Amino acid sequence: MGLTLFCALSLSLLNTLLYCGHAEVSNRIVVTQQHNWSQIFIGETVTVVCEIEGGGNAEWEYEWRTTSSNTPPTHREYRISSASVSQTGSYWCKGRRDSYSSTEWSNAFSLIVSSHKPSPTVMAYSRTIPVGGKKTLTCFVDESADWMYYWFRRTSVFSDSQIIRDGGSDRVISISEGGIYHCRGGRGNPVFFTEDSDPVTIEKRVSNKAVVSLQPNWPLIFSGETITVRCDIYGGGNSGWEYEWSRPNSDTIPTHDECRIGSAAVNDSGNYRCMGEQSWDSYSSTEWSEVITLTVSSHRPKANLSADNRGFPVGGSVTLTCSVGSSSSSSSGWTYYWYRGETSSQPLTTPDVTVLSTGQISVSQEGLYWCVGQRGNPVYYTEYSDSINIHKIVTNAAAVTRQPNWPEIYSGETIALRCEMQGGDAEWEYEWMTTSSYKPPNQNKYRISVSPSYNGDYWCMGRLKRAQRNSTGWSISFKLTVSYKKPQPVLTVSPLWLSPGDSVTLTCSVEHPSAGWRFFWYKAVPKPADDSYISELLPGSTDGTEQDSYIVHGQTHTAGYVCRAGRGDPVFYTQYSETKFVWSGDVHSAASLTVSPDRVQHLTSDSVSLSCEGNSTKWRVMRFFGDGRLAHCFSWGTMIGSTCHLNHYSLWVLNAVHWCESGSGEFSNAVNITRNYFIILVSPVHPVREGGSVTFGCMRRTGKPLSNVTFYKNDKLVPNSDRGELEISAVSKSDEGFYRCEHSGVLSQQSWMSVKSSSSPSPVLLIAGLVSGIVLMVLLSLVLLCWYKKSKDTCCHRLIQSQRTNQSSAVVHTVNQDENQQQLYSSLLHGDVCVYETIVGSGITGRGTV
Repeated sequence: MGLTLFCALSLSLLNTLLYCGHAEVSNRIVVTQQHNWSQIFIGETVTVVCEIEGGGNAEWEYEWRTTSSNTPPTHREYRISSASVSQTGSYWCKGRRDSYSSTEWSNAFSLIVSSHKPSPTVMAYSRTIPVGGKKTLTCFVDESADWMYYWFRRTSVFSDSQIIRDGGSDRVISISEGGIYHCRGGRGNPVFFTEDSDPVTIEKRVSNKAVVSLQPNWPLIFSGETITVRCDIYGGGNSGWEYEWSRPNSDTIPTHDECRIGSAAVNDSGNYRCMGEQSWDSYSSTEWSEVITLTVSSHRPKANLSADNRGFPVGGSVTLTCSVGSSSSSSSGWTYYWYRGETSSQPLTTPDVTVLSTGQISVSQEGLYWCVGQRGNPVYYTEYSDSINIHKIVTNAAAVTRQPNWPEIYSGETIALRCEMQGGDAEWEYEWMTTSSYKPPNQNKYRISVSPSYNGDYWCMGRLKRAQRNSTGWSISFKLTVSYKKPQPVLTVSPLWLSPGDSVTLTCSVEHPSAGWRFFWYKAVPKPADDSYISELLPGSTDGTEQDSYIVHGQTHTAGYVCRAGRGDPVFYTQYSETKFVWSGDVHSAASLTVSPDRVQHLTSDSVSLSCEGNSTKWRVMRFFGDGRLAHCFSWGTMIGSTCHLNHYSLWVLNAVHWCESGSGEFSNAVNITRNYFIILVSPVHPVREGGSVTFGCMRRTGKPLSNVTFYKNDKLVPNSDRGELEISAVSKSDEGFYRCEHSGVLSQQSWMSVKSSSSPSPVLLIAGLVSGIVLMVLLSLVLLCWYKKSKDTCCHRLIQSQRTNQSSAVVHTVNQDENQQQLYSSLLHGDVCVYETIVGSGITGRGTV
């Protein structure tokens, strides 16, 4: 115990003496790596160096310290020949001149050794070299410091790699041959290599062309048939190639030039393509061929047998045609066998039939016939066709007729089909045949209400009741075509704008107007409450008219009309025509339209309102565009009460006719309002009365009237009209026409000014007054006669009968709404009933001629 304590105290004293005698020098010392690599990989050779700065050429001794498991050297370089993970750590060094002077320890140098070798990656933007082209490959290593790149190629998966570049700092290589390529990196001395990269397969395209085809080349293949898909290489022959296929739903990919399908199924349908690979260079190949589509039907086809007739006269024949499918895609490559009889299984031979050049056959024996189709190798058969019964024809002939025989029949109409026999009055039984879904009864005539399901060909034949095997043979086919769409007539009105005294002509146009149509005429009555019109028959239109036109006399206000047509028994009606309008600018008390600002033309910046007035509390404002569209205020403005307000946007589509419609069914006057962005004509909205005055102006976007304006009527310059206004002090009928203005070379649109007659009595009223005087004298005599005979009731009865006779003989229906004439006779309503009915019966008032 005492000895141990003595030794420890002695060692401590010795260290103290040594330390007190040691001197540190001022030279700076640092540890560096020979290659400035940020990461060292296991197995690499690395050298760290102890550098002492300053101190001249003095010789140093070196001391190393490390946290790794290595034993440090005593010289300047610390060389690690094959780095391992255990050599990861911090390294310090210092220099010593002698036993008593040394540098400080250097700062720690950190050395990190990765536990795995790096794996490079080959990057190729495309794996195919085009014909005559090249491709570049790039080798990437995680840490790129000081790497050299080594490239290798294999010509097949079984061959050894051949080095094609032995080092070099360029990571990119350009290649022109197909093969399997990989790379690796190397650095240092001795060289340290990375792992090999994953291989990349590059294919080279050659100029030869692959073409895929079907043998036989049928567009449609049926389930169970045999088909071969073939790949041909053009441009150098078919030898020396291996083949690659792209085909649907197959785990087995053929490598030869034919892909044979022994029994086709639906899942063989799809796209097929191929390419060729050179057998001596498996990485040189053609481009993929164009796709060919194989379509396999899921069912076995059935042969179709048809005959040009089902009967033949003595010495005659019938031509039979056998086919498969209804299109060329299913009818390719077929040949046919023919059979006759109920149980025969032997095909007909040349002595039994005559084979025509078209593949059809001609037969001259009665019996039951059918056929079957076949094609391919091995032979593939269709199903047997349905049978056709061929009869010998007697001298009588059958014919199918239709009543009525109109050019076009519509779904819902009632017609009759009749089988008529020509050449005798024998007793017949009837048989019908048709391609439609309807099966006619075996009788000579039947009525049907048709629909499109009745479309098709109809035949009939007759059999003598006393000789069932003797028949007329089938009639010539009668084609019945039923249109599913109900026709809609087109209504035209003329004129569109009314002038005083005008008659309105309505014309209702339908296809085939002479095909039994009668025409029904209606006036359109507005119903603003439910946003619609109702159609009321015009007088004389209850049973329709034979003529496709109808004249309305004395129409003075805006009105709407509708027509439709009907025919047959029961009556089949077309759709209603679209509503067509005739417009009047005249204002009347029951319904009127006012425009604010009070003019026809408006600027696009204007706010315009259209107001309805009259005998109603419910109104709507309508607009009719030039393209035939009809719309109410809710779709292009804002309706508040009886006024429609148009915003600026609405004015851009303002060119249209506008009018009001009341809840009581009245139409107002109509106004044709237009708009312009630059300049407008200020003109009256309503017709101007003859003898009155009118003033035209011109206005631009500023809203102020313009001066130095030129006016035109019917595109002709109005003389002396270069002032700010055009005034006509006494308007006449000759002033009616289209007006426009011009300012600084800018023209307004043109607007129509209508002139209506003054309120002077019309010649009709003068004549009516004269006639009235004569009639009153006659009436006075009749009254005296009635009093004399004391048989007033009998008199009235005779006069009423006379009235009915006159009304029933009327042919022309007109409209006479002359209010003055009606007022002329209104006072008679309070007089003798017999006298009043005598006036009505004479037709003077014009009532009933609407």
